[in-house]
Amino acid sequence: MGLASKIFKSPPKADGDFFLAMKQILGFKPKEIEVYKRAFLHRSLNKKDDEGNPMNYERLEFLGDAMLGTIISKHLYKEVPGGDEGYLTKMRSKVVSRKHLNELGIDLGLLKYVQSRIPKSHFGENIHGNVFEALVGAIYLDRGYPFCERFINRKVIEPYVDIEQLEGKVISYKSLVIEWCQKQKKTFHYDVYDDTGNDTLRHFAVKLSIQDKVMAKARATSKKKAEEKASKRAYFALQRKIENQQD
Repeated sequence: MGLASKIFKSPPKADGDFFLAMKQILGFKPKEIEVYKRAFLHRSLNKKDDEGNPMNYERLEFLGDAMLGTIISKHLYKEVPGGDEGYLTKMRSKVVSRKHLNELGIDLGLLKYVQSRIPKSHFGENIHGNVFEALVGAIYLDRGYPFCERFINRKVIEPYVDIEQLEGKVISYKSLVIEWCQKQKKTFHYDVYDDTGNDTLRHFAVKLSIQDKVMAKARATSKKKAEEKASKRAYFALQRKIENQQD
């Protein structure tokens, strides 16, 4: 009987809770839950396997870093056929920056699963990104490249990778609209409303109201992206007024 079979036959409550948490984060069922447990073991525990090798997330972090780089590189290669090596490298660096990886780890709430002898309040910001990379490494070992690519597409590429924004060509329409509302002393608010779309990938629906009048609606794979899209539509509806203010 394999390790995974033993675990799934009669999982302790802690294992069962952890399994459900990972399933929720990943969007699919883990097969070898022990691999994911290791992705959250801090070196301060000084755990070792049966062969005396250290058991912590650092080796998985190394593997996850490589998988992230590969999958992001593939996406950029396909999306920007005219980009040379220098351009592609620069764009990849923006996507997998330590700051961005830390934000991803925070968004997924990964820190609460970390086991350590060090109080979590003592960790630096990079723990979030480190554990995110370790999780990617665990996915690769457990389910292989296709599931790893699927996870990165859903959690990184779809919500966050916008080529034009990475190039710095597109300004934040949300910032422009908010600035205009504040100068004109107009109330505004972004609201998430029920999304009746049938997309396999979860979408967020957002409407932007100014002075309690709905100015624009938009759908996207993240709330942030939907707000930016709605702001862009509102911006063009109000473009003449906004540009007159800037003159």
